[in-house]
Amino acid sequence: MAAAGFYHLTRSPLQQALPRLLARTLESGQRALILGTSQPALDALSTALWAQRVWLPHGSAADGDPDLQPIWLTTEAEPVNGARYLFLVDGAETGRLGEFDRAFDLFDGNTATALAAARLRWRAAKEAGHTLTYWQQTESGWRKNA
Repeated sequence: MAAAGFYHLTRSPLQQALPRLLARTLESGQRALILGTSQPALDALSTALWAQRVWLPHGSAADGDPDLQPIWLTTEAEPVNGARYLFLVDGAETGRLGEFDRAFDLFDGNTATALAAARLRWRAAKEAGHTLTYWQQTESGWRKNA
């Protein structure tokens, strides 16, 4: 079973919040798989990651060998780069959470549709037996809520 954290974005967009979590992932010696719902959205996210001040080496199928990529952007939940950390973005879903040590579900808390979809993913993860935490974005960072 995975430890699944749900990250309620309220103050900044995904392109600003995700890099900090990815930097911590790399600092801990882990690899990341970013699962999105469309290749164009992942391409835009890749561009945003390259624009960060912190070095976040990443790639996708267009870049070649996944073994060389500590962060892999994809629409398939297959950890081809050996990732143990899964980042779900743009409402991506998978029944493969249990194949990862940790999952991070980042969702836009400013839209009713995204909130409703995140609640459904929460219920599905809970029913599957995963350990869940809920984090809400604040002015000073993330606050863990019960």
